[in-house]
Amino acid sequence: MPSGPNMTSLSRRDFLRLSSRALLAVSGLLGSGALWRFLSHPTEPPVQTEFDVGPAENYPPGSRTLRPEVPAVVLHGEAGFSALSLVCPHLGCTVEQTAAGFACPCHGSTFAAGGEVLRGPAGAALRSLHIEQNPEGHLVIHTQ
Repeated sequence: MPSGPNMTSLSRRDFLRLSSRALLAVSGLLGSGALWRFLSHPTEPPVQTEFDVGPAENYPPGSRTLRPEVPAVVLHGEAGFSALSLVCPHLGCTVEQTAAGFACPCHGSTFAAGGEVLRGPAGAALRSLHIEQNPEGHLVIHTQ
């Protein structure tokens, strides 16, 4: 093998050391890229906060309509439309409609038809939700 001032010989040991370090560096870059993608991926889809519950004419005056997909109840009274959340303020269970209003199946809290607490352990009334009618005549409930 010719050797000169610009030529260096690479021993087998040096070649293996250089190769293993290069493979280790490439593996580290690939692994850190995969880790970055994993950590930057959203863990859950965003929570829906706006629900189109259909045309306003589906809710006649005096009606109380349960909307389990929200979960909420749409009320159509003399003052117009309103909505109550069906999430118990105590621990977040979904309350059920009763003859007198609502009852929490988890811990026994009861609420009046207007959402006021009748019996605890819940310390707050059912949350009132913002409801509006869009230009197409549909009711839209906003949970946030």
